[in-house]
Amino acid sequence: MKRFDAVASGLMAPGLLLTGCENVQVAVSPLQLSPLDVNGRDGGGKPLDYPTLMRIGAAAHAGGDLSTAVGIYRRAAEMDSGTPAPLIALGNTLVEMGQINEAIVAYNSALARNPRDAEALRGVARAYLLTGKPQLAGEPLSVAFRDTPDDPKLLQLIGVADDFTGQHEEAQAPYRRGLELLPRDPGLSVNLALSLAVTGNYAEAVAVLTPIAMVPTGTPRERQTLALIYGLQGDRGQAERVARIDLDPQSVQRNIAFYDTLRRLSPDARAKAIQSLTANPNPGRSS
Repeated sequence: MKRFDAVASGLMAPGLLLTGCENVQVAVSPLQLSPLDVNGRDGGGKPLDYPTLMRIGAAAHAGGDLSTAVGIYRRAAEMDSGTPAPLIALGNTLVEMGQINEAIVAYNSALARNPRDAEALRGVARAYLLTGKPQLAGEPLSVAFRDTPDDPKLLQLIGVADDFTGQHEEAQAPYRRGLELLPRDPGLSVNLALSLAVTGNYAEAVAVLTPIAMVPTGTPRERQTLALIYGLQGDRGQAERVARIDLDPQSVQRNIAFYDTLRRLSPDARAKAIQSLTANPNPGRSS
């Protein structure tokens, strides 16, 4: 299901927790490399091998130089035409850049090398969900589930796909199973809480999210999700109390007004309104 990431006037509710790749921190020497010139510091000398390219690509990605990482991963994929790893890394980087269609091409190229690669299957499913095409996500999710039915990341994506298609109660089962395997995971908890809220189960939604949001390690995204749920429940006092932790008074009042607007919609229209808001492919704390 598409979740809140931001709404005009300062709403800080959460984006859909769809990340599946972790940034890799790699220490490398300060090489000055063009993505298309990988033969050494100055274009001469011994060509860089595949493992070195992957390390440099990971370092560029971790350092925020996504364009360089893309070029290096593409070069690594050309150098080793058998492994899906550089194409998966390429897809993950392109998702982070918001180039979702190109990421789908990269993930599908990885799957051409290994049709059952779990990370590639998750990646292409996540990308399809980000483009609002849950029907296309179903097949790779099914393939991945046959091999890794107890993968919390995969279970989260299956839940999101069900939420996307309006099957909210069905979505809650994989979220719950994921939390059995990975208790109090922020991504699974936020998605389950929002799914519960959409179906009107506010008390359980609050119970699921409060231990994640209202602790020192909680993030603004998680707290503002909790504020949203209180607002949908009609508990303005609690919604304001939680929202004030991160927002200025004017933004709090705008959010409260927005929650009131959502509450006046029919259940179906309210769910569609929530789903129509922008999803964030890289929300930070996620399984």
